[in-house]
Formats: sequence, C-alpha cells, structure tokens
Amino acid sequence: MPENYTHLGIFSDWVAEAQRQQPLYPLASPGAETQNRLRDVLGFCNRDETPGAVRVERRWQEDGLEGEEVSWSVGYGPRTHAYVLKPAGAAGPLPGITALHDHSDYKFYGKEKIANGPDGPLPGLQNLRQIEYGGRAYVNALAKEGFVVIAHDTFLWGSRSFPLETMTQMVGKPTAAVLQTAPPDPDVPAEIEQYNTAAGFHEHWVSKYCNILGTSLAGVVAYEDRVALNYLLSRPDVDAAQVGCIGLSGGGNRAALLTATHAAVSAAVIIGLMTTYPGLLDHNMSHTWMLFPFGWARYGDWPDIAACRAPAPLLVQYDLDDTLFTLEGMQAAHERLTAHYSSVGSPAAYTGQFYPGPHKFDLEMQAAAFAWLKRIFGA
Repeated sequence: MPENYTHLGIFSDWVAEAQRQQPLYPLASPGAETQNRLRDVLGFCNRDETPGAVRVERRWQEDGLEGEEVSWSVGYGPRTHAYVLKPAGAAGPLPGITALHDHSDYKFYGKEKIANGPDGPLPGLQNLRQIEYGGRAYVNALAKEGFVVIAHDTFLWGSRSFPLETMTQMVGKPTAAVLQTAPPDPDVPAEIEQYNTAAGFHEHWVSKYCNILGTSLAGVVAYEDRVALNYLLSRPDVDAAQVGCIGLSGGGNRAALLTATHAAVSAAVIIGLMTTYPGLLDHNMSHTWMLFPFGWARYGDWPDIAACRAPAPLLVQYDLDDTLFTLEGMQAAHERLTAHYSSVGSPAAYTGQFYPGPHKFDLEMQAAAFAWLKRIFGA
C-alpha cells in the first residue's frame, strides 16, 4: 500500500492503522455463511417480502411488445410503480428478468431511464440514454429477445422518491449554490435538474438515517428489489425456475446485492460496477452509498458479494476507460471472481468481458449480454 494518499493528506497513515486494527477485505468464500453474514450486515432482511396490494394501472401493446404498468406497496412510503414488458402473443411461461435502473445522479426518473412505457421516451432522458445505453431503452430490446422483463422504481427514484420540498428543508442551500454555478443541461428541464441536484445531496442524509435505523442504503434498496422480484415470480407468464437480473452502474450494484440475497436469481449480469475496495483508495469515491454497506469491509470485498451464490452463472462487463474505477481495481476484481468460481468447481460459470471506452452499456455490450442470457436460459 502507498504511504501517501492525496485524498487523506496528513491522515494517510490512517489506512495502515485501520489494517492493524483488524484484517480488511478478507476472502469471503461463496456459500451460505457469506450470504447470511451479508444479510445481517445489510439489514432489512427479516420480514415478509411479498408485494402488497398489487394492481395493474395500465396495459398497452406497441412495437411487438405487450406492456403493463403495475404497482404495489413495500410497506412504507408511496407505492412502487413498474413496467412489465414481454413479446406480444407469447405462448407459455417465459424466462423472467429484473432490469435494475442505474443511479447516474438522476433520481427524478427510475424505470423510465431504461424502459419505454405507454408514453414512449420521456423528456430529459435523451442525453443519458445516448451516453449510457447506445441511445435506446434496452429493456424493450431485451423483452423482444423472448423474456418477461420488469423494470421498477426503487427507494429514492421515480415513484419511490422524496418530494422536492422535503429534501430542500435539509439541502436547499447547497442545491441553490450548485444550480447558480453549474452550466444547465439543455436536454434536461430546469425542474428535473433542480430535483436531481437536491437528491444528490439528500442521499447523504438518507444514508445517515439508514444507519441509525439499523440498516444501510444498500439494505433498503436490496429489500425493495427482492419485493419486485417476488412480484415477477408470482406472474403466471414467468417461468419461476428461470429468473435473472441485469443492470448498469447503480443497477449493477443492485444486481450484485439482489443475486446475493435472493435464492431465485439463477443468473446475473453486472455492467460497469465491479472493483475491489482497495482499488478505490485514493481514486473516485463519488459512488452511491449502495456500494458501501456499513461494516462489510470487515468481512469481505465487493466481488465476494457478487460471487457468494456461485456457481450461479455470472456475467460481468467492464469498461476499460471507466473513470469511476481503476483498471487495477477492475482486473483484481476479475481475478477474485475467477478464483471464487474455480473454488466451487465451476470456472466456466463466470464470464468477464472487457470493452474499450467509458462508463456505458452500449449496443455491442447489450448484444453480448442478451446473447449470454439467451444461452443460459435457452430462450
């Protein structure tokens, strides 16, 4: 480890002292022990996870797909809304996929960032989709490949978000200061930009509340994602024995947690969210609190979470020029995942793919991920 860290300055020796206090990032092997320890660290893992008062809000058919907007209660806060898409006229149960929207410092919308509903693309998302998703709603494209795909809002996004007036009571001043100095994005309406800026500051407050409520942001989000998966499993048009999840960035973060905490996930795709924790030291630390479950570093590293249900098939796609992570951290994570899957006798069940370019899930990567899912599920 280096002796000096730019981020820590005169406290650079804090890192070595932390390592003297106790081992950090020990190898947490796949299996029940790691899964149970993670659930204990996360919190929000001890109650029924059945969606409450489910109802269908709208139905539509367009562009070769049948769609539903459904909603349910997770037991607190406003109702969760989700889109469910599948090929029009599909006969018999199909494999199901939970598509997990990203973070992207954009909380005004959730599911709409990755899926088109009955109203088509919504205002303020064109640039985000172009940069991150090759300009399209990848959920709709995935459904056309022969899957029932659900994209839902999770805690802090879209239908599950805090009202602006609630957030500005706590973060109004820094929000105003940023908006006065930052150049506006011409693609994003002013009210959405104001919301997203406030929500960025507000996540720190929410994370503190999670801590004093005995959980973490990772734990609450993973709980809500398990509720959504349980809704998907309840549908008669879904083959409950063939269910997976997929997500970019914050969605990849969520995919790792969902896979680790729900036994029904039989395959997962994580895009642009894989590193070791040491690979983050003195690098970009602007990540969501979902990447840092309180206390997990005492028990394992981030790749251990993604691999704890090995040999369940896992695809991880890495962006070689991703400024959110170091290349060394991504490569170390790939090696750790490879070792985990080899340790359970199934090295071929893990696939790591490296692509040139920045943080993204572009059309080439989507094609590879869809082909992998179709091979796994025989779709």
